Amino acid sequence: MNTENIQKEQGTISVNTENIFPIIKRSLYSDHEIFLRELISNASDATQKIKYLASTGEFQGELGDLKIVVSVDSEAKTITVSDMGLGMTDEEVRQYINQVAFSGAEEFVKKFKDAGNASTEEIIGRFGLGFYSAFMVSENVEIVTKSYREEAAAVHWTCDGSTTYTMEESERENRGTDIILHIDADSTEFLDKYRLKSILTKYFRFVSIPIELDGERINPTAPLWKKTPADITDEEYLEFFRELYPMAEDPLFWIHLNIDYPFNLTGILYFPKIKREIAPERNKIQLYSRQVFITDEVKDIVPDYLMLLQGMIDSPDIPLNVSRSYLQSDSNVKKISSYITRKVADKLAELFHENREKYEEKWRDISVFVKYGIITDDKFYEKAENFCLIENTDNKLFTLEEYQNLIAAGQTDKHEDLIHLYTNDANKQDIFIKSAKDKGYDVLVMDGVLDNHFIGHLEQKRTKARWKRVDADTIDKLIEKADTEQPTLTLTEEEQTNLKNLFTQAANNPSLSFAPGTLGETQPPVIITRSEWQRRMQEMSQFSREMSMFAAMPETFNVVLNTEHALIKRLVSTPDEKLARQLLDLALLTQDMLKGKDLTAFIQRSVELM
Repeated sequence: MNTENIQKEQGTISVNTENIFPIIKRSLYSDHEIFLRELISNASDATQKIKYLASTGEFQGELGDLKIVVSVDSEAKTITVSDMGLGMTDEEVRQYINQVAFSGAEEFVKKFKDAGNASTEEIIGRFGLGFYSAFMVSENVEIVTKSYREEAAAVHWTCDGSTTYTMEESERENRGTDIILHIDADSTEFLDKYRLKSILTKYFRFVSIPIELDGERINPTAPLWKKTPADITDEEYLEFFRELYPMAEDPLFWIHLNIDYPFNLTGILYFPKIKREIAPERNKIQLYSRQVFITDEVKDIVPDYLMLLQGMIDSPDIPLNVSRSYLQSDSNVKKISSYITRKVADKLAELFHENREKYEEKWRDISVFVKYGIITDDKFYEKAENFCLIENTDNKLFTLEEYQNLIAAGQTDKHEDLIHLYTNDANKQDIFIKSAKDKGYDVLVMDGVLDNHFIGHLEQKRTKARWKRVDADTIDKLIEKADTEQPTLTLTEEEQTNLKNLFTQAANNPSLSFAPGTLGETQPPVIITRSEWQRRMQEMSQFSREMSMFAAMPETFNVVLNTEHALIKRLVSTPDEKLARQLLDLALLTQDMLKGKDLTAFIQRSVELM
C-alpha cells in the first residue's frame, strides 16, 4: 500500500441499522468517566499487539519505551491519550473508525491465529468499539496516528460528533496513536488532574503497560494474580489485600484462582472475618478484564454466598462493556461461577484435613459463609458436609457425621428419628439444657443468623434426622422412647381442671395454654414451651415473602404445671391465686417474657412474700 501522499478527504461515517447500536449503548452510560477506560484500554491493546508482532517477527523495529501517556491542558480544554502501539494506516482508519461496528481485532486474530502462540486471544483488543465513547465528553475529537508499517504515512482524523469527518496526511515522528479530546462545556470536571488520576487509578492500577498522567506513574503495582502462586509469599498476599482494602482487618486465608480451559480466569479471593453476622457490605469482589477494572457488582458471576468474600477475579472472556443480560445468559459466566464454587470448597476441605485445630479456630469467623453456601448451593453442600462443623454447649466441635455417631445411641426416638436438640440462647434456655443433660442428652448451640434456615435444610438433606429446640416441649416429649413408660398423673380429672382454671384466672392471658404434667420433683414447678413448628414458621416468615402469612399468626405458648413439685401439690390442695401468679411469672422471667407492669408487679409481690 502506497500512502506517501494522502489526499485530504471529507466523508460520512458509516453508521447503519446494524452498527448504530454500539454507539447508542455507549451514549447511554450513566457514568461518563467510562470514556477514559475505553480509550486507555484501546491504547493498551494496541501496545500489546505491537509487542506480540515483535515476538513473532512480524515487526522487527525498535519497540522503544512502551507506555501510555495521558496529558491534560486545562487552558486549551484538551485531554490527550498517547501510545506507542501498532498505530493505523489511512485505510485502517477508514475501516476501524469510520465504519463504527468494524472490529479490528477480528482481522488481527484471523491473520495470526496460526502463529502458534496460545495467548493470542488474551492480548487482542477491539480498537474501534469503544472509541466513540470519547464523544460523551467531547465537542471534537482528533486522531493522529502512524502505523508500524515502514511505508505508512501519519494520518490526522477529526470529527465533531456528527456523522461527518475529515482525514488528511499528518506528521508524527514515531508509530502509535494520539487521541485528542476537546472537552465540551458540560464535562469540564474531567480537566481536573486529580479527577483524572482517580479514574485512572480505579480502572488501571494493575495494567502491566505503564500509564503516566502528566509525567506521574499511575500503576506502579504489578498484578499479583498474574504471578505463579508458588512464587508469592504470604506477606505479599496480605500486602495486596491491604492495598485493595486499606481499612479492613487482615483476612483468614485466601484462594489463588488460575485456569485457562475451558475459559480464562485468574484471581485471588480472600476470606474475611465474618463473625456470626452477614457482613453488610457485600460488593467486595472486583471484576477485571485483562487487568482493567470493570465493576464490583459481580452477583451474576459469583454465587450469592460467595459475595461475602473479598478480592478480585480477572477474565478476558468477559468484555469491558458487560451487561446484566450478558452475565445472566453467557455460558462462560456460568462455568466461571461453578469453577469458583469448586475451588472454594476444595480450599476449605484442604484446610480442614491439613490442620483441623487451626480450622476450628477459624470456624466462628467462617461458619456463616459455609452455612450460607450449604443452604443455597447443592453442589457446595455435597462437599461442605464433610467440613461443616456444629458446636455443642460444651464448646466442642463436630462434623455432621461425627455428631450423628455421637448421639445415635441415646437420642434416637421410638420412630427411629435421630433427634438433634439445640438452643439458640444458652443463657435464656439454661433450665431446659440442664433438664436435657440430666437425661444424658447432648445439646447443640445454634444461635447464628442463618441457623433456622440451616436446620431446615439439613432436615431435608439428611434422612431420619430431626432438630428440636430444647425448650419446644418437655424433655420426655422431645425424645419419646419406645421402651420408656410415660409417668401418669396422680390427680383426678376434677383436680386437673381446678388447677388449670386457677392458673388461667391468675394469668389472664389468652396466649398461654395450661396443662398438668409430670416432670419430676427436682424440675421447676412451671415451665413454658412453644411448638417447634409454629416458632420456626414465624421466624422464617421474617426472611421469606412466601411465608409472610405465618407472621400474622397469634403467638401461643404451652405452660406445663409440674404436678410432682411440692408447690404445685400445695396449690392442688390449697388454691392460692397470688402464689400461682408468682410461679407463672418465674417461668415467664426465664423466657424473657416478663416485662413492663407485669415485671414491676412481680418484683413487688416477691418483696411482700419474702
